[in-house]
Amino acid sequence: MLNSTFSHLPALEPGSVWLVGAGPGDPGLLTLLAAKGLGEADVIVHDALVNEDCLRLAHPGAELEYAGKRGGKPSAKQRDISLRLVELARAGKRVLRLKGGDPFVFGRGGEEALMLVEHNIPFRIVPGITAGIGGLAYAGIPVTHREVNHTVTFLTGHDSSGIVPDRIDWEAIGKGSPVIVMYMAMKHIAQISANLIASGRSPSEPVAFVCNAATGAQQVLETTLGQATEAVTASGLEPPAVVVVGEVVRLRASLDWLGALAGRRLQPDPFRQSSQVLA
Repeated sequence: MLNSTFSHLPALEPGSVWLVGAGPGDPGLLTLLAAKGLGEADVIVHDALVNEDCLRLAHPGAELEYAGKRGGKPSAKQRDISLRLVELARAGKRVLRLKGGDPFVFGRGGEEALMLVEHNIPFRIVPGITAGIGGLAYAGIPVTHREVNHTVTFLTGHDSSGIVPDRIDWEAIGKGSPVIVMYMAMKHIAQISANLIASGRSPSEPVAFVCNAATGAQQVLETTLGQATEAVTASGLEPPAVVVVGEVVRLRASLDWLGALAGRRLQPDPFRQSSQVLA
């Protein structure tokens, strides 16, 4: 029914590749174009962080190929994944490369697209909701709030070698960005916290870890920058996680809409209360 109702949308043609963002987890966050492509693809090459429920939208004859890359675990090399997309397209397949979040936000979608260009393979980019926005929204944490911040910084917690990137200007970010959202940072939180505190951030600043965001397994840990390392260790939580640093974390007490559905009583706006007290 989806393909007939949205037949005016572009079709996934034989010999072409769509680089598609699956969003942070909940299949309801897929775009209409992503869902249509899933129903048309001959081959779906998917990442480890893609919710299996999203793959249920594939048509029965579609071939599913796993190409997950997880830190510290055996993974396919990026060049091999990119060349596989070329191989499949040259075989006349309708190829859908399904990536968690958005393919162009720490998703290496640009690298794969450049390989397709090099080999003259037609392609389309289908953006998705990145976990740094959608995943936090499912935890009741907005990335911007006008009483807190007018800027937000997104960064990765490790580079291709698996260590904290040395090209990040921690001092500039620490001093200039009220809210910092970090991908793939959980395992390196000790070093990252130390870098931010050294740049002038308060050890008492709120921090939240959102694990398995926007899925039925979602868990949220709220702590502070100074206690983050110990809190994560004690919690036993594991990646994947999105980490957010900043006063917006306090809004979770008011905006945890999933918690409210489960019976949590939400509190009034903490920033409005503070301004009323000051008045």
